[in-house]
Amino acid sequence: MTFSVFGEKFTRFSGITRLMGDMNDGLRTPGAVMLGGGNPAQIPEMQAYFQNLLGEMLADGKLADALCNYDGPQGKDVLRHALAKMLSEEQGWELTADNIALTNGSQSAFFYLFNLFAGRRSDGTLSKVLFPLAPEYLGYADAGVDEDLFVSAKPNIELLPEGQFKYHVDFDHLTIGEDIGLICVSRPTNPTGNVLTDEELIRLDGLAQQHDIPLLIDNAYGVPFPGIVFTDATPLWNPNIILCMSLSKLGLPGSRCGIVVADEKYIKAISNMNGIISLSPGSIGPAMASEMIARGDLLRLSQDIIRPFYSRRVQETIATLRRYLPEERCLIHKPEGAIFLWLWFKDLPITTEVLYQRLKKRGVLMVPGDYFFPGLEHPWAHTQQCMRMNYVPQASEIERGVIILAEEIELAHQEHRTA
Repeated sequence: MTFSVFGEKFTRFSGITRLMGDMNDGLRTPGAVMLGGGNPAQIPEMQAYFQNLLGEMLADGKLADALCNYDGPQGKDVLRHALAKMLSEEQGWELTADNIALTNGSQSAFFYLFNLFAGRRSDGTLSKVLFPLAPEYLGYADAGVDEDLFVSAKPNIELLPEGQFKYHVDFDHLTIGEDIGLICVSRPTNPTGNVLTDEELIRLDGLAQQHDIPLLIDNAYGVPFPGIVFTDATPLWNPNIILCMSLSKLGLPGSRCGIVVADEKYIKAISNMNGIISLSPGSIGPAMASEMIARGDLLRLSQDIIRPFYSRRVQETIATLRRYLPEERCLIHKPEGAIFLWLWFKDLPITTEVLYQRLKKRGVLMVPGDYFFPGLEHPWAHTQQCMRMNYVPQASEIERGVIILAEEIELAHQEHRTA
């Protein structure tokens, strides 16, 4: 069998395929320590809330209505109107339901948007997506129909006290050529937990407008919901910004509900693509979110339950890491949001790909850092020195995984000394 060019590209093994495969296998392997995937925590208060909500929706017929009817290709109207009203009132943004479309998860939205603004143009030239602050989410890397669709910029690295560091946009060396069709950032950033400062975001927005291209902000972990942000971060939107949100990190990844807030012309494009590719987005997640907004619970739970849970968990995990991995062995990106810690093994004598393989043999799943740097112009040793760690599992599981991680790092150093 001979596949098309599209088929050859999208059937090959990729970083996101490996990640999701590891997550699936690990969840079903007794004793595996899952420090690699992006599954959110099953927070007891949120689990109880969802069960009660679904029970009430089942009793009053709203669940059956969501299951038994198609929505339009733009997504469930009641959620779009509720979100527009909430965002207008809470953030002061001038938008309506016509500025909002739903998709079957944020990953679908990124695929749509990357290929809307980047790829082969009618004049034969190739436009690209710029990531102004690598590392970035590995799920972006293979989402282009055309090859070589992404360009990444190396960050400035600020060393901080207590063995921490922070990435910043290197505006002095940030080049936005005529071939750039879209600028994309995540805030907070998966994998690093970095939150672009308000000043950085405003400056990127200004550059995007100056070059007449959109700024895409992946807000899957951000404010106002689910609010997994531990530093000051003002939400930003205007008609030149495409803001993507999600229900996944509320604790509903299985609902596969992505939310796109954008200029009406972009929303119409998303709606048309939805219709062609999937008829309409799924309805269960939007129906639940609509009820949460109507009850005043969406923002309340984000602020009172979700954010405090992750804030406690990340500090506990850092304390565990430091019990077994001193600063000279492991630097930690300042945890400003999201559900990951980004670890920099600056002097590790093996690559983190090799470390990943050694950990996997011992039942510990993490993600090597080189997948998170798509489109770098030149090789950079830093990409082989970092790993992403999910801090969602129970404290005892995290400690067991960190002990094994520390043992493998020490073993690598011993092997290097005796080589």
